[in-house]
Order: sequence, then C-alpha cells, then structure tokens
Amino acid sequence: MEKLYNGIVLPEEWPPRQLDEQGLGELPVPYLRIPPQVVEIDLGRQLFVDDFLIEDSWLEKRYHPARLDPEPILFPETPMEMNRGVAPVAAPFTDGCWYDPIDGVYRLYYHAGWFDGTALAVSMDGKHFVRKRLDNQIGTNRIFQPEPGWQRDGSCVWLDQETDHPDERYKMFHYFRTPQEDVAQVAVSADGLHWSKPVTTGVCGDNTSFFYNSFRRKWVFSIRTGLPTPWYSRGRSYYECDRFLEGASWAQEQIVFWQRCDQRDLRECEPGTIYNPHLPPQLYHLNCVAYESVLLGMFAIVKGLDQSHNASFENSGVPKRIDLYTGFSRDGFHFSRDSRKPFIRCSDQAGDWARGYLHACGGLCLVSPDELCFPIAGFSGASPAEGGHVYGGAATGLARLRRDGFASLHANGTVQGMLSRRLRFMAGRFLFINASALSGFVRAQLEDENGCPLPGFTFDDCTPMITDSTKAQLHFRGGELSTLCGKIIRIRFELLSADLYSFWISGDETGKSGGYVAAGGSAYPGARDI
Repeated sequence: MEKLYNGIVLPEEWPPRQLDEQGLGELPVPYLRIPPQVVEIDLGRQLFVDDFLIEDSWLEKRYHPARLDPEPILFPETPMEMNRGVAPVAAPFTDGCWYDPIDGVYRLYYHAGWFDGTALAVSMDGKHFVRKRLDNQIGTNRIFQPEPGWQRDGSCVWLDQETDHPDERYKMFHYFRTPQEDVAQVAVSADGLHWSKPVTTGVCGDNTSFFYNSFRRKWVFSIRTGLPTPWYSRGRSYYECDRFLEGASWAQEQIVFWQRCDQRDLRECEPGTIYNPHLPPQLYHLNCVAYESVLLGMFAIVKGLDQSHNASFENSGVPKRIDLYTGFSRDGFHFSRDSRKPFIRCSDQAGDWARGYLHACGGLCLVSPDELCFPIAGFSGASPAEGGHVYGGAATGLARLRRDGFASLHANGTVQGMLSRRLRFMAGRFLFINASALSGFVRAQLEDENGCPLPGFTFDDCTPMITDSTKAQLHFRGGELSTLCGKIIRIRFELLSADLYSFWISGDETGKSGGYVAAGGSAYPGARDI
C-alpha cells in the first residue's frame, strides 16, 4: 500500500475500478468519509476546499468564483488564425500556458485557426502576449507541422520542471482527424519548439488530455469516454503511467472509469432556446494540476446538448454552453465538488468574446504572490465567411482569483471558530495564514491531540491578525513551532468579521510553503514555492 504526503493510504488496487458509471448519484470520496488518523501538513498551503482538515467548525464555508477580464489578451489576427474567415481561432483548446524560469518568459501554446495549427505567444508579465516567430514554418509562430491532410483537434502542452531528462522538459499530446481514422500522438521536446518523433497513444476520444500528478510522480491521461446511458453522455476515464512516452500506448483494459456529472450539477438551459433543457449536463473535459497541497481539477460541463443537437449547432453562430467548475482531490483520483456554482461562467451574450464554449488551459493557472490567473478560451460564434459558426471567434482571456481563494471559512460580527483534525508536521518554525480581517481579527491556538492548549501557544499568547494578507505570520509568545515538530497537534482558529483561506507551516520567515505552484510564475524558481 502507498502512503501519500498527506497521510492518506491508497488501497492495494489502484486506480480503483469499483465506480458505477451509469448512475447519477454523487461519486464517493473515501478519504473524506474515513480520513487518516493523522493529517500530515508538511507540503504546501492547507486549503479549506473540503472538510479534510476540519474536525469541528462553527464558521460558514464560502466558495468564490474567478473574475473574468472584460477584454481578451489574444484574438484572431494572423492569416493562420483567421482561417480565411471560417471559424477564426486564437485560443487554447486545452494546449497550455506556463512560466518557464529558464528563459524567464510566459509561454502560451494555443489553437491557431480551427482544426489548423498549434502556435506560440510569449509574454514577460503574463498579461501582454506577442506571437513568437519560429523556424518550424517560416513567417509564422506555428510550433510544428502536422502530416499532410491531418487536422489537429484537442492538444495539451506541459512544462515538466521535475524531469530527470532535460530533452523531455516539454510534453505534448495531439488528437488528429485524418482521412483514414482519428489518431492521437505524444511527443517531447527540450525547448518546447522542436519535437521528437511522435508516439501513437492507446484508443481515446477527442478532447483527451493529460497532466502530471506531482504528488505521486505519475503521468495521467484524462480520456474522453462515452457513457452507456439512455442519452448521449460524456464522461472521463483515467490511465496513469510512470514514463510519458513509454507509457502512452495503453491497452483498453488498462483504463478505468473516472468522473462524470451527477444529479447535483446545474441545469441552466432555458426552454425555447437552441439548448435542450431536459437533458442532464455532461462532463466535456477535466484538466488538473498540482496546486499547493491539493490536485486542482477544472471540470468543463456542457449544458443541454445531445448527439442530434451537436449537428444543429454547426451554423447557428451560437457556441456550445460550457462553464468551468472546480473540484479538488487529495489522492489524485477522487474529487470533492462541494460547490456546484460555476467558477468561470460564460456570458451567453451575443457579441461577447466569452459568450460560450469555455476551455481551460493545460497547467490551469499562473501563480503570483497575491493572485491566481487562469488563461481560458472563449468562443463568440463569429465567423465572417459564414455569418456565424459554433466554433468561431475564439479568443484567449484571463480570469483572476485571490491566491488560495477557492474557498474560505467566514465569520460575521460575532467570534466564531473551528478545530482542526489531528495534524503533524516534521519540519518548520512558523505558522502562516492567508486571511482577510480588515474589520475584525484572526487568531490561533495550538493544542495537543486531546484538545488541551499548549503553553505559550494559546489564544492569549497569539498576536491577532487584523489586516488583509495572502501571507501573514501569526506570532506566539511561546516562540517558534520547531519544538512541536513530529508531535500530533490540533489548531483551533478564532475569527471575527474575517475570512480564512489557508494556513501552513514554513521553515523560514519569508513564508515559503514548499507547495506546488501549478503553471508557475515569475516569483517562483520552479514547480514549487521553495
């Protein structure tokens, strides 16, 4: 059996195969039903996105959406992107957006022209991108040339900063539509520009992608799967391997059912529109990345669509209705999805760049000390040569969220608190929190495993936080926490008119968490905050 960084022990059969893929009930999350006796908190910021850390709480759990910028950062302009006016596209169809610390630039890999190229734009600040001229196809920013007659569909590009093989720092997946049969391929690259000979994957559907589970050092393919339901339905299957190229040619019996929509997912389609309001929502895509101490999942959910309706959308000029929702995993397979409100919602308004068909990016989010930035694709339906197309007018925009801001524990005008489960850290000296307390305070008390306050670390010994900060140290009269290393403790927080987003134990006064930083950012030297 494998014990994870947070104390969860995986069963001998992994990945599990016991899920029911035909129902609409919520999928189980075993580690929430039976949490470990002691939660290990050495790795990363500890987020309150579920109840994994919480024994008792008298605080309100609040989930927060990202804020979508009103204007895109990249829109179709070049001949390749304009595609002769037929369904212009300059946006990720997963693809990827990463900060590469080696050259100090942000790289946006994106779909250029519907079913055409994979291109690269770069930025020094993660906000203003310019197209990088390359030698793959002179005069363009295309990163590779597909086989003659092949059309690219979904793609994913990943920056692997933890590889032991420098010539494999970049990984790429492409799904191609060919005159014979559809083909999916993977390749690797040292510079993200020039690619190895491709390897054909196992059987999969379009919109398949992959990610790296940094916590277990596994490559995982998120495989589009049709579900055996009375209606046309989409779900995801799961396959993991140790080596990207060598493991990509999976056999059908090696993949297992993974995720789908359930009865709690919203049905937001109004009667009388092109959408069918009577159809259950479907899981169109699932992309993931390691963020701090959790695996962040972005669930793309399509509303009111079945196989017969798919064709009717083609020349409607109305993009498919897809919103993006968050999910969180602590074992890399099961996801808690407590909030079913869209994290990033399409506008559904004619003329808007993000009218519909939202797509997340490989790597999901860029990280700065105070903010998470999510590059996404939005489709307007604009197609000048046709008057409108379901896959037309795709641009790249940004959605923003406070650092760790997915969920918070909230207290109103009275003092309220929470008590953690039994916790343990093996190294570290300082307790940090991410909280907003401009009109109140946040303070903490450290207790032994039986709930008895520890001398020097009581509420009276703690200097309350009375500001708004994504990284604030809580000071105790008892001094540093190093005397508690290896011991089982509990943390009790008290809040007044405040929101608490996360806490962590750091080894130095700068507050580095040691956690993963998703697609990175200029403040971080690699894949982790170290």
